[in-house]
Amino acid sequence: MSAPGLDVLALAAHRDDVEQTCGGTLLKMAERGLHTGILDLTKGEMGTRGTAEDRTRESQDAARLLRVSFRHALDIPDGRVENTWENRIKIAQVIREQHPRVLILPYWQGRHPDHYTASVLGYEAAFLAGLKKLGSTPGSRDAGAEGISQLAPHRPFKIIYASLYYDVRPSFVVDITDQFEMRFQALMAYRSQYADQNAGSGLFPAEQEIRSRLESMASFYGLLAGVRYAEPFVQKEVGLVDDVTAISVQSI
Repeated sequence: MSAPGLDVLALAAHRDDVEQTCGGTLLKMAERGLHTGILDLTKGEMGTRGTAEDRTRESQDAARLLRVSFRHALDIPDGRVENTWENRIKIAQVIREQHPRVLILPYWQGRHPDHYTASVLGYEAAFLAGLKKLGSTPGSRDAGAEGISQLAPHRPFKIIYASLYYDVRPSFVVDITDQFEMRFQALMAYRSQYADQNAGSGLFPAEQEIRSRLESMASFYGLLAGVRYAEPFVQKEVGLVDDVTAISVQSI
């Protein structure tokens, strides 16, 4: 699935990470006519459940439900997402090809090393993607960078971090009340991961518990902003307000 240019690109370590953390936001943007995309860094071959082939099919089904215009998986080894020059170049090439205005990254802290490494890796790749001479100087031609010089430099205007699975106060939340059901269906498209089975039964919640957990988290973040369901995000820079009378969310 591809598109000539994206408004929003979400990057994550594994297939189904995006569905869990910002799938509702991607769907909401697509419903507004924006072009959205997902870049999975790995193919999920190290997962306790299912195979990489299973997750390929499931990720395509989930992408259709979320109405994304682009979805691609890199060949970075699952369980070994490392911040290397080669991996930065792989991501920078996709950023130059798709030139997103907004890049969604995982939060930079977490339990899984692949997740927090993907955050830093994605940021540094976005910086590299904007370097005009990338791939054209002797020091940057190696490790697969030869073809990237043929693509125009590009950096996302905005980088935000999906913070659902880390206990941090969000900078803002996105109301996904109308998108929650389809977001849930997109996650459940990963039958190899979330259908009840013996493999990983001590690590994965029972299928009937998944919806309850998702509702609880989305309700909590929705409560912070006075809506039913929401997804949380963090931004590192200060926000800019032009009209203080138009700021949403009531104070008292």
